[in-house]
Amino acid sequence: MTYYRPKDIAKELNISTSALRHYEAWGVVPAPERSENGYRLYTGLHLAYFRCLRAMTPGFGYKVTYEVLRYIQQGELDQALWLVSAEQAGLQEEKKMADQTLALLQAPDLTLFKGKTIPAKMTIGEVAALTHVETSAIRHWEREGLLLPQRDPDNGYRMYTPVHVRQILLIRTLRRTVYYLERMRDIVEAVQHYNIEQAKQVTENALISIHLRNRQQYSGVHELMELCGVVGLL
Repeated sequence: MTYYRPKDIAKELNISTSALRHYEAWGVVPAPERSENGYRLYTGLHLAYFRCLRAMTPGFGYKVTYEVLRYIQQGELDQALWLVSAEQAGLQEEKKMADQTLALLQAPDLTLFKGKTIPAKMTIGEVAALTHVETSAIRHWEREGLLLPQRDPDNGYRMYTPVHVRQILLIRTLRRTVYYLERMRDIVEAVQHYNIEQAKQVTENALISIHLRNRQQYSGVHELMELCGVVGLL
């Protein structure tokens, strides 16, 4: 059997040997055997785990990647694959919302969304149903100063307009990307004043980020299948 030194694996994966020990301690990879003098004896199996870990992390994040690899160690292939599928479905939903946001930002007519007429005034429940955003999220964004709905003078209820629909969809897209609150506020306010070029640009950038993560996920899935072959789960 071929054995690998920690520094050899670390060099291939461009990580530190201490990172290898951390992954082992966290139960992400199987514990290696030890030589008589106490050195770790990594095998091709460990190398496959480390390669999978490094490939999956960019697209799936540490938490999901760790869970998947623990399932693989337990022989729970289906649990691992369904977890991966759920993450990919979530990314698909992100792309769908980003596409809808961009389409609405590009549309000259503010009164149409997905082929439906947007009412001139809506309650929070109505705008939540239209945009598929929880009312609690909309209220939170209002507290953060991202949304400034008017109040109905008769009953005091919040009243949302087609402009708010654009803003809500934009916020939903931006919150998945790395945008600080102040920058998000500037972009959302620009939509309110019908200056949407900046909003269109950041939405297009968000889509580029989503496309990149999609490719990263498939790269991670490829290494996961390689690992499953080494482990004997396929």
